[in-house]
Amino acid sequence: MTLPDWHLLRLAGAARDERLNRHLAYLLAWVAGVLNSVGFVAVGFYTSHMTGITAGVADQLVLGGGRLVGLGLVSIAFFLLGAMACAVQFNWARRRARGDRFALVLLTEAVLVLVVGGLADEVTWAHREWLLVAVLCFVMGQQNALITKVSEATIRTTHVTGMVTDIGIELGKLAYRNRLADAEPVRGDRGKLWMLSALVGLFFLGGVLGAVGYVALGFVVLLVPAGLLLLVAVPPLLDHVPWTVR
Repeated sequence: MTLPDWHLLRLAGAARDERLNRHLAYLLAWVAGVLNSVGFVAVGFYTSHMTGITAGVADQLVLGGGRLVGLGLVSIAFFLLGAMACAVQFNWARRRARGDRFALVLLTEAVLVLVVGGLADEVTWAHREWLLVAVLCFVMGQQNALITKVSEATIRTTHVTGMVTDIGIELGKLAYRNRLADAEPVRGDRGKLWMLSALVGLFFLGGVLGAVGYVALGFVVLLVPAGLLLLVAVPPLLDHVPWTVR
């Protein structure tokens, strides 16, 4: 079976370059925005903002919000477990010289999002928000760990605090006037500024579309990011299927 040589189908492949890493980050930032907004609109709880969640747990311990403390601790625990699962999958594949190490993680994320999108509206358990928060935080932990591996810790996609800070730094460099001729000049990186701005913009766009989609369709809106993740994850996995002929 021969697959089309589409750029999208190569995003999770073994052959990496800066362009592929950047475009995979764009996709994952958009996915994170969708998942984060769906989680909030559905149960009133963000699933990717570990800084805010940790601060919220501290606040609610003092204010007596037992439910929010519990949800916060579940969020942190499952985000951590997701990052751990990514590391296990990635290193298992890396030590065996498999070219699908990124795709394995994306496949897990895609399947979990697919399950939530297809089944969450059918769950009648009174405390289903606990299950939803756990799954979405696990996925966000996986995704954040994956893009950390892909970009060698230079890009994050599930939160924007660091990216907005870096945007401010680059804008400050561009605004700086180099008046000392004998000193090392300060130069802003316009390429980095564009990439960071695009990541923040895609996270925001994903958030808008996730909220609008959930209000209109319910959890089924998650089938869209799940489908995109599957589209990216499957081609590298096919390279390791014995019967696949290319």
